[in-house]
Amino acid sequence: MEEIVSRDNKKIKLLKKLGTKKYRNKFGKFLVENIAIIYDAMNSEYELETLFVTQEVLDSNCNKIKSIVEKVGLENIFIINKDMNKYFSSLETPSGIVAIYNKSEERKLNFNKRILYLNEIKDPGNLGTILRSAVAFDISEIVLDEGCVDLYNPKVIQSAKDAIFKTNVVFDEDGKVLREIKNEMKTFITDVDGGTEAKTAFKNEDNFCVVLGSESHGVSETVKDVADEVINIKSSSKMESLNVAVSTGIILYEMYNNN
Repeated sequence: MEEIVSRDNKKIKLLKKLGTKKYRNKFGKFLVENIAIIYDAMNSEYELETLFVTQEVLDSNCNKIKSIVEKVGLENIFIINKDMNKYFSSLETPSGIVAIYNKSEERKLNFNKRILYLNEIKDPGNLGTILRSAVAFDISEIVLDEGCVDLYNPKVIQSAKDAIFKTNVVFDEDGKVLREIKNEMKTFITDVDGGTEAKTAFKNEDNFCVVLGSESHGVSETVKDVADEVINIKSSSKMESLNVAVSTGIILYEMYNNN
């Protein structure tokens, strides 16, 4: 293992740049700063390119890191110090480990499965929580439109845990993918003002798509025009609406229990 001792090292400069969406898109790479996520991602299709670790983390997680290295056949491993880790880390308390992954190649949806379509989800924490809920309730096919926060945003990855490695995420522009979905299956949208209760909407349904909208405005008017049916969550009138991640969790639960 090679030790890196200077912030001017080109690899450290790359780590700093990958904290921004501009450079994640430019280089087709993203970071994961969590040893549990990196370990759980060993069997995914994402390519682990480079691993950086402090000596302290290496000493305390030797067996786990050895398993990662052997499983993926990793050759690029570098020792860094705590100050260097703090320099590029997106975390308030740096974890002592960071992995560079190559983004996955463009994927296609499996129309033989249920699909979750996300419309303008802006908050990284919400998107990460939604992805975790999707895995928990056996939804692997997920679409993000161009209005959503970057999938590879560090806050998304931290809140999603290893969910991005367990889901098939497809990106939509100008509603092209949504129109393909519409041609293949029934499409539901959520609305706080009316529609069929989610508890009963999915009975006798096989494969379908559910669209969730933004935190502040809900599903956009353009997307509403595509919907076959509107669904909602029955709740007390004491609260106008639910957080989108909470709403998604409830809806995915209802979907899961109406298999």
